[in-house]
Amino acid sequence: MDGASGRAARGARRGRAMARGARPVVSRRREIGDVSARSLLMTMLGEYMLPKGRPVWTSALVEALAMFGVEEKSARQALARTAAEGWLDSERMGRRVRWALTPPGRRLLTEGAQRIFDFGRRDQAWDGSWLVILVSVPETKRDLRHRVRTRLSWAGFGSPEPGVWVTPHATREPEALGVLKELGLAGDAMSFVASYGAVGSEAAMVSRAWDLSGVEEGYEVFVDEFTGLHPADDDAVLCAQSMLVHEWRRFPFLDPQLPPTLLPADWSGTKAAELFHRRHAEWSPVALRRWDELTSGHDAG
Repeated sequence: MDGASGRAARGARRGRAMARGARPVVSRRREIGDVSARSLLMTMLGEYMLPKGRPVWTSALVEALAMFGVEEKSARQALARTAAEGWLDSERMGRRVRWALTPPGRRLLTEGAQRIFDFGRRDQAWDGSWLVILVSVPETKRDLRHRVRTRLSWAGFGSPEPGVWVTPHATREPEALGVLKELGLAGDAMSFVASYGAVGSEAAMVSRAWDLSGVEEGYEVFVDEFTGLHPADDDAVLCAQSMLVHEWRRFPFLDPQLPPTLLPADWSGTKAAELFHRRHAEWSPVALRRWDELTSGHDAG
């Protein structure tokens, strides 16, 4: 324990009361209480701790998570899990503990931030070429199959058929090769760059490879939730900014950023991207200042 349980409890009560009026509902099916403590923690580490570059006390992180109704026990468990995965280092000073990002943690969050904030900004011309990756993983190796799907999906690939991964972004071949090497699959995999042929339909392949209707629904929910959100005070801005980033960071995993010619008309992702970047720029100064106040307020113990 940090010796700050009372303060954390008070912060939790205050935070929950504040957040009820300030935080957005994050989906029509998923209330904010269902968002995992660890997932919220990773959002905060990337949005606030990474750019500031200084250690943060346990009590400060517990209080920040309490703004979203996360109980102290769950917050501490999230910290322990994140440290066990190698993203955080702890330093004990008397009865208190403070946390700093490890080099791998900093690298992970830096790469994630670049992907998040670059996402939706680029609209490059497409020459019609597809990168195709063929990689076979036995049914018995379910964990490996899951890791392949997770990593290649994050890289923007879709799978129209088992063992087949495609993307209209041929420049992502080095990224795919790195994933396959890391997973020990590069030796048996194959890659091709080609245009779509006369057999079948390119549109049908796209619909099998990606759930674009589901992605568009997610964008529409995002726009609904954040268009009319006007935080009333600094705590509410910190909550709103955290949830804005938390919700937006899902889309690089879900949306392959297909060329406009492969997308439905009036694609909602365009409006959502404009909203995200506008709101983030608007709220960032206040949110960062409030984070500084919150974390520095715990420095004296």
